[in-house]
Amino acid sequence: MSDQTPQVSNDKENVHVVGAQLQSNGYHDSLPPCNSEKMIQEFLQLPSSKAVDDHLVEFSEAMRTVAKALRRVSEGKASAQAEAAEWKRLYELERERNLQQKKKGELTEHIKHYSDLGNTAIEQTDRCCGKHGICSHEVLQDDTMVSKSKFLQDLATRKAPFKLLWGCNGGKNGQHKHDIVSFEKGNITTAARSSKQISLKWESHPQTVLILTKPNSTPVHILCAEMVRWLRDIKKLDVIVEPRVKAELLAENSYFSFVKTWEDDDEILLLHTKVDLIITLGGDGTVLWAASMFKGPVPPVVPFSLGSLGFMTPFQSELYRDSLDTILRGPISITLRHRLQCYVIRESAKDELDTEEPILVLNDVTIDRGMSSFLTYLECYCDNTFVTSVQGDGLILSTTSGSTAYSLAAGGSMVHPQVPGILFTPICPHSLSFRPLILPEYVTLRVQVPFNSRGHVWASFDGKDRKQLSAGDALICSMAHWPVPTACLVDSTNDFLRSIHEGLHWNLRKSQSLDGLR
Repeated sequence: MSDQTPQVSNDKENVHVVGAQLQSNGYHDSLPPCNSEKMIQEFLQLPSSKAVDDHLVEFSEAMRTVAKALRRVSEGKASAQAEAAEWKRLYELERERNLQQKKKGELTEHIKHYSDLGNTAIEQTDRCCGKHGICSHEVLQDDTMVSKSKFLQDLATRKAPFKLLWGCNGGKNGQHKHDIVSFEKGNITTAARSSKQISLKWESHPQTVLILTKPNSTPVHILCAEMVRWLRDIKKLDVIVEPRVKAELLAENSYFSFVKTWEDDDEILLLHTKVDLIITLGGDGTVLWAASMFKGPVPPVVPFSLGSLGFMTPFQSELYRDSLDTILRGPISITLRHRLQCYVIRESAKDELDTEEPILVLNDVTIDRGMSSFLTYLECYCDNTFVTSVQGDGLILSTTSGSTAYSLAAGGSMVHPQVPGILFTPICPHSLSFRPLILPEYVTLRVQVPFNSRGHVWASFDGKDRKQLSAGDALICSMAHWPVPTACLVDSTNDFLRSIHEGLHWNLRKSQSLDGLR
């Protein structure tokens, strides 16, 4: 008892002290002394451990939240540093390759080789452009006006000559040069270089014909057998068909034993050295299949319409004898259909030359999200210049021949197939201002899947050869060196306009009635 007495007295003293402080702060009237002393006594008797524990829990939760935020920041910083290091590595490789190309001195040798041709062209241009059209200096410079203008007489009588060098980025290892034209008077004209209708004239009579057919079609099989007989008996030509077609012909009649075919894929690579003409029996898909068989030069293609689509198949199967007579005799109009050459570079590649097997496409390359529920996220570059980021269902890189295919359905323009260009068309973009582009044929496009992409994307080439692209992978597309020459029924423009009228019923509507006075 003696030990507890001092403690109680101390508590009472503290109560009086607190009460005195409350009275000094103006609480004397609001709280009676007896009640305040009782409340303070109860407060002093409350356990303090529970309040302290609650504060510690709240503090620990706050610290956990801060730690999570710091961890996210550090992960994002590490990812950004890794991506920056990768782009720096690629930039160094590109710069080193450009320096090596400059050291080779190819430009000097090429200019020296064509300088005589350029001087000859200058002399011809000074006289007259002849069949190529009106000369540019005749249009831009009027001798009568010059003689009357003292201002022009006071100026130098000779303009500084210059040369234009045509080049492109279609090569895998960079730019290459293919033409040089000199302009003595300093005026530029495209009269002699305008793209006209292209004709093909045989220097010797064709000897070998390759026939490619649409599979699992009875009308195609009947026409193929009849055409093979006619080409062999009447035209005295060697006929090559696919192994499947030869087996079908031999099962029908042993007469077709003269038909040739190939044994393995290595022989397909040499077909262009033996075949003078390709005949396709089917739709546009058969033309795509024929183009995919040739990785380099492609012989002229004569496409007969026996399918559901006819944008590239102007010839009617019922008139095949008259059509082939005209084509074998020549000359004929052709359309040079450009192709895209595509490479896939994986994130694990050592450098940009470490690519997968190149793929040639005649229509388009489609990059989509596949079965993923996330939007595609792609970064697009044109000749190492950033173009845009694609967020949507995907992207289409199309040739002008493929402008009437998937690109048209996605909102792209219809383009004449002989216009050399690459169509850049988004698929359902998540942006109202994302409009399609048409880029020149010499550019190189790079579509990169960034490291912070939420899912994979898939790339398909002319509707097949589907490949998965993961974060860090890239797709490189440029114009291929070898186009696909297809024979025209009339000419390239006539065939193109007829195909969109008949295949798409383009701008077909009822005419307005004529009301009122005539």
